[in-house]
Amino acid sequence: MNLPQPSPKTGVHQDVIAVAGLERDAELMLRVREGCTESFALLLDRHRAPVIHFLYRMVQNQAVAEELAQEVFLRVYRSRQSYEPTAKFTTWLFRIATHLALNRLRDTRHEKSQDSLDDEVGDGMARQVAARDLSVEQHMLREARFAEIRRAIEMLPEKQRSAVLMHKYQEMEYAQIAGALECSESAVKSLLFRAYETLRSRLAHMAG
Repeated sequence: MNLPQPSPKTGVHQDVIAVAGLERDAELMLRVREGCTESFALLLDRHRAPVIHFLYRMVQNQAVAEELAQEVFLRVYRSRQSYEPTAKFTTWLFRIATHLALNRLRDTRHEKSQDSLDDEVGDGMARQVAARDLSVEQHMLREARFAEIRRAIEMLPEKQRSAVLMHKYQEMEYAQIAGALECSESAVKSLLFRAYETLRSRLAHMAG
């Protein structure tokens, strides 16, 4: 798809040239800033699924995750005029997603979350394909192990959980996680160290 070139009147053309080698997402977002709706649709297609997946693991509710994801991209679009490519687009995106997830968790802290293997349709289908040659017993054991790992992650403090999900499942670098959580890289390393130590302790019986 040929995207329309931004108008040089606002200096966006120079911005696009400056970040052309940086990342595709930033270039697309600069075009969104210029009014290109096709570029926003491309960003939505590229990042909607990872954002929903991250939010689901945070709030443990598929409907709420989809609702929050809609709000994430709405905020991205509303902020288009003030966007500047000072950090990776995904860092900015997951900062918005993290804030919304943490706010929702704080609002519903006293409510019991729904925990069902059936909710995680995407992961379940992927595991079924990967485990096609497993016996029924092996498949059940595999599912039980995944469920136990999920529960252990859910029990982590909110910021530790956010850091683990971004590091382990989104494969984000320390700098990106620090940007999303608005803290230093050393604080991120500390969060991850404590989180993985806790998980290692809770899941020690699964080792080997």
